[in-house]
Amino acid sequence: MENHFTLCVEPGRAQERLDRFLARSLPDLTRSQLKKLVDGGQVLVDGGAAKAGLRLRGGEQISVTVPPAVATVAVGEDIPLDICYEDSDVIVINKPPGMVVHPACGHSGGTLVNALLHHCDDLSGIGGELRPGIVHRIDKDTSGLLVVSKNDAAHNHLAAQFKEHSINRRYVALVHGLVQNDSGSIDKPIGRHPTQRKKMSAAGRGGRRAVTHWQVLRRYDAERLTLLELRLETGRTHQIRVHFADINLPLVGDPVYGNRGRANAIGDLELRREVHQFQRQALHARLLGFVHPRREEYMEFTCPLPPDMAQLLAHLDRKYAIDSIEEIWSSCEDEID
Repeated sequence: MENHFTLCVEPGRAQERLDRFLARSLPDLTRSQLKKLVDGGQVLVDGGAAKAGLRLRGGEQISVTVPPAVATVAVGEDIPLDICYEDSDVIVINKPPGMVVHPACGHSGGTLVNALLHHCDDLSGIGGELRPGIVHRIDKDTSGLLVVSKNDAAHNHLAAQFKEHSINRRYVALVHGLVQNDSGSIDKPIGRHPTQRKKMSAAGRGGRRAVTHWQVLRRYDAERLTLLELRLETGRTHQIRVHFADINLPLVGDPVYGNRGRANAIGDLELRREVHQFQRQALHARLLGFVHPRREEYMEFTCPLPPDMAQLLAHLDRKYAIDSIEEIWSSCEDEID
C-alpha cells in the first residue's frame, strides 16, 4: 500500500534545495527514488508540484506519497483476451476500457501483459520483464486495438514502422463542441505539464512534435457534440486527449483533460445523465494497420465499439434518426488528409 509522509521545513533551512532536504529527511529512500517521486508529481510543496532544485524558504509543508512497490517480473494471470489475430510473430488484441497495458506503480497485476503471459510463452523480451512484447500502448481507459510482438525480430520490425509513422491507426472520439471544418490537422508539440506532473500539455516547454489528423463523422448540433475519426501521425502520451482539450473540444468523459460541466449544456435530460455517468474518455482505437514483420504484407484490423460508447452513440443516433456509426464506417475508409 501507499506510504504518506508530511514534512515541515524548519525556518533555519532556508535556501536548501528540495532534493537535499528530502534526502536528509527520508534516509530510507535513495536519491533516484526521490527523483522519480518528484518528477512523477508525488512530492507537493504547500499543495503544489515542485522541481527537485526548488530553493526552500523555511516553513513550507511538504507532502510525499510513495506508491506501492511493483514486482520486478510480471507473472501470467488467467484473464480473458479478445484476440483479433494471432500467429507465431504477432498477436492483435482488442483491449477493453479499464485494462492497463503493463504493470506499473499502482497496477502490479490485472494488466494486458499479465494476461498475455498466461496466454502465450513466446513474447519478445526486448520490452523488458514488465513489458514483454509491448511495442506501443493505449491509455487504461481507452479501448481498442494493440499489436504485440512474439519475438525480437517482430518487435524490431514493428518498432521501426512506428518510428517511421507508417502504422495506420484510426480512432473514433466523441467531443464536446461543434467542429466547424469537415477535416483538418493539429500539429502541436506535447510535453509534461509545467506544474501538474501527472498531466501532459501542448503548452509546456520541451515538448515533442505531435500530429493528429481528424475528420468529422457527424455533428449532433442541438447537443453541441461532434463525432470524429482521428488518424495519429505520431504517438505521444495522451496525444488525442491533449490536442482536443487544447482547442476547447475536450473528449466526453475525460477525467483528466475534460470538463464535466460541459455536459450541462446538453438539452436532452436522458442523454445528459448518460454523459455525466460516462466514467472515461470516449475514445476507441478502432483500426490498426501494419506490415507483417515476416511476410512483408500489409494487414489491417478493425473492431467494434465497446458497449459503453455504443450505447451512448445509439442514443444520439436514435434522437437524430440516422444510421448507426457501425454502418457508416464502411464509407470512411479513405485516408484522412
